Amino acid sequence: MAGTPIALTGFVVTRLCRPVAHALVDLWHADDAGEYDNVGYRLRGHQFTGTDGRYLFETIVPGLYPGRTRHFHLKFQAPNEPVLTTQFYFPGEPGNERDRIFDSALLLQIEGGVARFDTVLDLD
Repeated sequence: MAGTPIALTGFVVTRLCRPVAHALVDLWHADDAGEYDNVGYRLRGHQFTGTDGRYLFETIVPGLYPGRTRHFHLKFQAPNEPVLTTQFYFPGEPGNERDRIFDSALLLQIEGGVARFDTVLDLD
């Protein structure tokens, strides 16, 4: 697949920084050309965190499409708990400030082809 490879990783934890084991993490994003696959499941997947709350996706950097800055879509759900739907953004993108729903608190930390974001769920 065309695109720049990137690993998206992090931990899912509670407000008390305890790992959330077996949390569902659902990821989807545009391809390198900024297009979504609305028919199949290309660039969409899910997994469950390990006992340490960690997740890891090997994917590509999403392309840009009109009206939005570069981003990943994600859903997080601890077992038998409500779903958190969010987006992660790329630092230094010119479109960040123009995007109407951009939130700087959701910027990825990127180093050496690895993007990281630790997610805190509203759990004790």
